[in-house]
Amino acid sequence: MGEINNQQQQTIDLRKVVSLLWSKKKTFLKVWVVTFILSCIWILPQPRYYVCEVKLAPEINGTDMSGGLSSIASSFGFNLGKLGGEDAIYPVLYPDLFESPEFTTALFDIQVETIDGDISTDYYTYLLKHQKKNPLTQPFVRGYNWLKDLFEEPSKDGGNGIHDPFRLSKKEQTIMLKVQKKILCNVDKRTDVISISVKDQDALVCATMADSVMSHLQEFITNYRTKKARLDLEYYQHLSDSARIEYVLAQKEYSDYCDAHNNVLLQASISQRDRLENELSMKLNTYQAMMTQLQAMKAKVQEKTPAFTTLKSAIVPIKPAGPKRMIFVVSVLFFSTIGTSLYIFKRGITNLILGND
Repeated sequence: MGEINNQQQQTIDLRKVVSLLWSKKKTFLKVWVVTFILSCIWILPQPRYYVCEVKLAPEINGTDMSGGLSSIASSFGFNLGKLGGEDAIYPVLYPDLFESPEFTTALFDIQVETIDGDISTDYYTYLLKHQKKNPLTQPFVRGYNWLKDLFEEPSKDGGNGIHDPFRLSKKEQTIMLKVQKKILCNVDKRTDVISISVKDQDALVCATMADSVMSHLQEFITNYRTKKARLDLEYYQHLSDSARIEYVLAQKEYSDYCDAHNNVLLQASISQRDRLENELSMKLNTYQAMMTQLQAMKAKVQEKTPAFTTLKSAIVPIKPAGPKRMIFVVSVLFFSTIGTSLYIFKRGITNLILGND
């Protein structure tokens, strides 16, 4: 115990710390003034942006047993939605669709209008020509793009308004990446609720795109789930049309023969009439069977068409979501204070360490 008591203990005197910091109050004041001015110069020209969020719940196909197991598992944080289902694209994979060029480029042609009514164009042109930019960073951005273009071959951007996802131009790829950054999709693994949020500089454009993306996703899912049934419907529609044409031709042939041999009692004529009548009956049976199958396929398409419940619809946001200018300035001032304090401690840390009490 004596050895422990005799050990030298080093502590930091908080009074000297406060005294040291207070003695440098002019330094802190200068740092705060410069930091405040620079942070305001940086954050104030930053364009404001709005965020609109929509939520929807898709219908999940599956047997009653698998649905019960999924409900029980979801209460423990697990998802068993694949049991008993026929889908290859499940709600948890929907966010990956937003990274698909086919899905993203399909949003280029959506018509948008700014809330002040000055701009009315498609979404591609809006992102390409009507985006507000920070004037402080524009010289650096233009210089970087100029240097970049010197070492790259110029791309030919087609002006026909057709965007081929298989062969995008440099501008189209740039806009596609912007769209993918602006649109965020999340799926709750427990409830399969889909949340889609869109960020944009205009409130009306933001809400329009959120509603359009939700509709586009619903259409994509519907087309996917009904694809097989629609192909079967087209196949049976073709068979039904062909059977109808054959029935009409057989009916005409039978009617023409009966009119031409109305008073003929020869056995050969009677046999020919019976043969045509039998063929007409078979064509009619075939046509009726195809019509029955066609109606069944129409019901199948309706059965496969999923139902969506909109939990949160798109609303034009009133207040901008960012940038948080006050929070940014306060944060910068806070970190500048910490940095200045560490710099002062580094120079006077030797005077803060005491010897034995």
